[in-house]
Amino acid sequence: MEINQTETTIPSIEEKGSLFVEMHSIVKRFPGVLANDHMDFDVRHSEIHALLGENGAGKSTLMNILAGLYQPESGVIKVKGNEVKFTSPRDAIQAGIGMVHQHFMLVQTQTVTENIQLGLDKPRFFMNLRELDREVAGLSERFGLKVDPRAKIWQLSVGEQQRVEILKMLYRGTDILIMDEPTAVLAPQEINDLFKTLRAMVVEGKSIIFISHKLQEVMAIADRITVLRKGRVTAAGLDAKQTTRPELARQMVGREVIFQLDKKPKEPGKTVLQVNDIHAENDKGLHALNGVSLNVCAGEIVGVAGVAGNGQRELAQVITGLRKCTSGEISLSGEKLTNRSALFGILRGIAHVPEDRTRVGTAPDLSVTDNVIMKQYRLPPIARHGMLSMPVATKFANQLKADYDIIVPNVETPVRLLSGGNLQRVILAREISGQPSLLVAVQPTRGLDVGAIEGVHRLLLAQREAGAAILLISEELEELLSLSDRVFVIYEGRIMGEINIRTSETTDELIETVGLMMTGTPLDQIHTGEAVRNV
Repeated sequence: MEINQTETTIPSIEEKGSLFVEMHSIVKRFPGVLANDHMDFDVRHSEIHALLGENGAGKSTLMNILAGLYQPESGVIKVKGNEVKFTSPRDAIQAGIGMVHQHFMLVQTQTVTENIQLGLDKPRFFMNLRELDREVAGLSERFGLKVDPRAKIWQLSVGEQQRVEILKMLYRGTDILIMDEPTAVLAPQEINDLFKTLRAMVVEGKSIIFISHKLQEVMAIADRITVLRKGRVTAAGLDAKQTTRPELARQMVGREVIFQLDKKPKEPGKTVLQVNDIHAENDKGLHALNGVSLNVCAGEIVGVAGVAGNGQRELAQVITGLRKCTSGEISLSGEKLTNRSALFGILRGIAHVPEDRTRVGTAPDLSVTDNVIMKQYRLPPIARHGMLSMPVATKFANQLKADYDIIVPNVETPVRLLSGGNLQRVILAREISGQPSLLVAVQPTRGLDVGAIEGVHRLLLAQREAGAAILLISEELEELLSLSDRVFVIYEGRIMGEINIRTSETTDELIETVGLMMTGTPLDQIHTGEAVRNV
């Protein structure tokens, strides 16, 4: 096949808005799961169509079918009115359909141009890299995807790497671009740049399928919206201008969702966590934390904002005893905590909601009961005379099941069978039931639907009311700014500044300031207004 590398045929006025892709009654099963239950979906020429749904609703599965990665058990796919059957991504690309996955598929040691050429049939024997660099540069300029064709992938930011993935698809002549959770690893400014690029692509005649669970972003970028819930379509092709966030949320989770947080004014108490000039290495032995200092007081939520991979994971681990720091000092209510074991912190009231809820937060093959007693099985009343009392443990687990609305047949069910939202409730129930003095919550709502997110936010605010000190590490900027009393921004293992938002509204200026800090600009170099002030 000869691939059109730079030319694009822009649809005529008659073509714009006409159906490009139709998917009818698509069925896809996995062992024990009906992922797509007779789903219908269509995409028009020159539009951005958002595919919205909670975790596990079937969004990615449906799009993996359209991209040729999966084959459906039944159903029909049509492209430009002609029925097609894709057996591989190559088939889909030949039909003009390409997918940018949430986790990038790039070779770190090769250049941008070399990555874009990977997998192509031509050139076969000799690559004129200088000429190919010019082609890539022209394509990036045309669509506003600024990236140096000669740069190695490891030298690029996450946002620039995403641009390379998009350029790979455009270079192959893609007319429909599927983007799976494209904003998950981007700072606010990078999200704005991405949206500008997507709109420019639509002007050029491309169509975009935007997979997301973020209502605000979907409302900002989409022309039409299709909502999925539990493998079925609950709303098809809604006009984004004619719908609302509450309506979309109701279609996603099947009930009304309250967006307004009941966050009451509260003066912070004494300092609970004090982190002074902490240095630590990551798993590769490279510097991950470079002189981090922060503090958290009783009765407040302190947020840590940053693009993924800037030291957040290591920060949580050194505080909770899962990683050694090379220098610096950590104290809990005045008691030295530096390089102590996880058990030392647990016995002094540290709770931890880890980023990886499956491999770190729970033991998947153990029951709900076993998982919720992991921190209390040594203590009375669950332990008596050094022996575990299973009747007491079961009663305790059933009480948490009711209190935290854990939807499970019984507490003897292995937690590997639970949904993401229910698994997170198990972790929160275990951590909060111990009445912690410090709660370290890392990405507590990642991958959850709006209903589950609402529940997690309520639990965090209840702990704040109870006087706990909460360190909230999240990549969801809206979440941080709505829940936190103060926010620290981390970039390449360094704190870029601290923002006090107790008396501030979440304004565009505040978001812009935090976004600049997330991409490496210290707060003292940013001109700020009254709503944003250094503490």
